[in-house]
Amino acid sequence: MEGPPNRAIVNRLALPYPIRVRPYPRGRPTPLEEDRVHDTARARVPEQGRKVLRHSVRGQVLDALRAALIEGELAPGEIYSGPALGERFGVSATPVREAMQQLALEGAVECLPNRGFRVVSRTPGELAELAEVRALLEVPVMLRLARTVPAAAWAELRPAAVATAEAAAAGDLPGYAEADRAFHRQVLALAGNDQLVQVAEELHRRAQWPLPGAPRVRRADLVADAAEHAALLEALAARDLPVIETLVREHFAGSTTA
Repeated sequence: MEGPPNRAIVNRLALPYPIRVRPYPRGRPTPLEEDRVHDTARARVPEQGRKVLRHSVRGQVLDALRAALIEGELAPGEIYSGPALGERFGVSATPVREAMQQLALEGAVECLPNRGFRVVSRTPGELAELAEVRALLEVPVMLRLARTVPAAAWAELRPAAVATAEAAAAGDLPGYAEADRAFHRQVLALAGNDQLVQVAEELHRRAQWPLPGAPRVRRADLVADAAEHAALLEALAARDLPVIETLVREHFAGSTTA
């Protein structure tokens, strides 16, 4: 199941030290031994300091794994082990396992005891169900916001729409996925409901994972998808409710990155 190191995944992880797959020198702890050392050291670190020290590497590993999922570099159905991925990243297995456990909570992978983590495979039907649920959640909210939010507030969201267009033009699929979620997050935040934003964010992230064997999303499709954000802002400012509903439903149903 495990192939040679994937340099595209390794090089994306911007750690403050060189990233390279390297053999462990004689006398140096293995990843599993390092985990035990880290567990002992963490017990001596105050809780607040521990979060700062641990979050940086874990967060960067999580970002790298999420980007690899978006681009299909972590393939649906394949099994990956924490120590093997840690060796590819040039880190111990601990932050990789922590990141993978977060992805398991998000539904991106499933834990296999004594084996590792399997990337979840989805079907077109499941993707269509996600689009339907997102529309049921977000369409009524956006229609209500269109009736109550002044046009000036929508103008303030233009930079978020521009960010999606720039990522799309660059063909940056992980960057577009992040900018896309940020745009929708800022729109929904105007409703003043944090629980709504969190649920919508989780559904949105799930909708961005590619189907097994799906070709990479074309740049032209990303550009077209991003253009719908600017059109949505115009419709929201104009309080054009039929156009808003049509744009949102088609946006969700027509793209795996929306």
